[in-house]
Amino acid sequence: MTTRHDTLRATLGRVGIWSFGLQANRAADAQAGIAAYEGLGYSATWFPESIGSKEALSHAALLLAGGSRMAVATGIANIYARDAAAMISGARTLAEAYPGRFVLGIGVSHAPSVAARGGIYGHPIQTMTAYLDAMDAAAWSGPALPDRPPVLLAALGPRMLELAAERADGAHPYFVPVEHTRIARERLGPDPVLAVEVTAVLDADPSRARVTARAFATRYLATVNYANNLRRLGWSDEDVAGGGSDRLLDAVVVQGDAAAIARRVREHLDAGADHVCVQLRSADATDLCLEAYAELWDALGEDLRRP
Repeated sequence: MTTRHDTLRATLGRVGIWSFGLQANRAADAQAGIAAYEGLGYSATWFPESIGSKEALSHAALLLAGGSRMAVATGIANIYARDAAAMISGARTLAEAYPGRFVLGIGVSHAPSVAARGGIYGHPIQTMTAYLDAMDAAAWSGPALPDRPPVLLAALGPRMLELAAERADGAHPYFVPVEHTRIARERLGPDPVLAVEVTAVLDADPSRARVTARAFATRYLATVNYANNLRRLGWSDEDVAGGGSDRLLDAVVVQGDAAAIARRVREHLDAGADHVCVQLRSADATDLCLEAYAELWDALGEDLRRP
């Protein structure tokens, strides 16, 4: 019997795209990007929601309209940006309009981001649990749906991973090394979906690739949630400081040619991920990295290219 988890795994496929560039482009260009990603063969695209970015659910609607089969996933929609009834209503609206193509990733964000919205950052587990309760209780007067849209939690620590297994369809960890994927699979158990973001720099020049990788990593290592997650995995304060040690940088941002990135994708899948969404970094914020994603697709084995 096919389960919700099986259906979600099939929807996402083995390898997808994670893009900041989509939110930096005009709607028509972002939609053309989705069509291009779909044409390459990828089955899912993820995008973020942050302070000053496009609003997640309306942005998802624009992106879904740009493709015909590709799944679109929020990575993540901030629960402090809208109440639980609005979140699930938006997700249901998209699920009804684009059956089987929208995945709702939600998370508690970070204290500075919540403060910038004028909010007060609550205890992550308690806040998320109450939010999920409110989503479950929310009324819906739109057209009847066969089931609720799939929901994944942005989860790093053990308790949020357990909550993702108990109350959602799985987890979407971000900025993590392969060792975290092994732990996440153990915490989730065999059934929930584990969709892991992997950051990569496709560049044959090692020095230039490292500069790009370190600029990216510096931003996240300055964020308490991500830094603490790495410390839980055994990385030292010296590793996490500044832009990270070279060893840590190589663990969280793969650098090199398409074959090297494909190997890292396979490592996460072998460690227990169901789906890996690759974020290719470029110095240009509007770059959709179409040529690079095409190169990566060619480097993936046939087994990874299958849905």
